[in-house]
Amino acid sequence: MTEQNRTPDQSAAGKNQPPHMNVESFNLDHRTVAAPYLRIADRKELPGGDVLTKFDVRFTQPNVEHLESETVHSLEHMMAEHMRNHSDVVLDVSPMGCRTGFYVLLIGDHTPESFAPVLEATLRDLIAADEVPAANEIQCGWGAHHTLEGAQAAARTFLAERGSWEQVSAS
Repeated sequence: MTEQNRTPDQSAAGKNQPPHMNVESFNLDHRTVAAPYLRIADRKELPGGDVLTKFDVRFTQPNVEHLESETVHSLEHMMAEHMRNHSDVVLDVSPMGCRTGFYVLLIGDHTPESFAPVLEATLRDLIAADEVPAANEIQCGWGAHHTLEGAQAAARTFLAERGSWEQVSAS
């Protein structure tokens, strides 16, 4: 059996650890984190010397709770639109398939400390918004699948923990 095909309890180290994966978040022990938090998930230097920084913006505790689908969809629209009002280096805002948070990809080398004010201002914009941008059949593939109230509630909950965003580990 190759290392890639081993189950977690068959790992070479024998310590119930899964093999190293290509996807960074698959190597994160989701049992040890304490959401909400903000962390660097990846940093890449491109061949031309440009740098990309990917943030893990975790709204809910993995494997314990998740955001409702309509809330995720609305947060995606709202963060993607409003975040660009606070930064010209936002490349992408993508929801996590597990519905516990988002990845935010920025051009340049950034830290959680430098990105947190952008995220905070964005979430404050969401709370003050009176609509979900592009929540219609013309601009969205599922225009009816949104909840302004759900997105605002999630933003309020995340902002209420602003002082602990940079503490990723539960210990």
